[in-house]
Amino acid sequence: MKKIFILLATAGCLVACSSADKKAGASDSTKNAAANKTGETTAAPVNLTSIQWLDSTYLDLGQQKEGKEIEISYRFKNTGNSNLVISNVSAQCGCTIPQKPEQPFAPGEEGVIKAKYNGSGHGETRKEVYVTANTNPASQTLTFRAELIK
Repeated sequence: MKKIFILLATAGCLVACSSADKKAGASDSTKNAAANKTGETTAAPVNLTSIQWLDSTYLDLGQQKEGKEIEISYRFKNTGNSNLVISNVSAQCGCTIPQKPEQPFAPGEEGVIKAKYNGSGHGETRKEVYVTANTNPASQTLTFRAELIK
């Protein structure tokens, strides 16, 4: 009898706790729904900004000597109201080595994404450099083309 009483009391506690959790979850979702109707968000705001590529996101490097290292530069400007933070710069393949700027760029400030291409291959080549930053969209693709000659 004593065991049955303990079992029922434990079950009652679990049901009560579960019910309280559901009510708390409902009030949170109600708050989120109300916030969304007014345009507010409950998550921490992300400081997005905008970037303007000053020259172009496509560079035609013309004829280049095969096997010679080629330096590429893409100039940009922070055209938003928040600091521009470039979180990642990567390349399509190992033959292109991009350099990621480490410092944030204040609104109105200009900067450069640099890359080095090893000039491998022969004939026309196209390569891409990928930039991830606190912009919308978050990723940008930079392209360069060269005709490699002997």
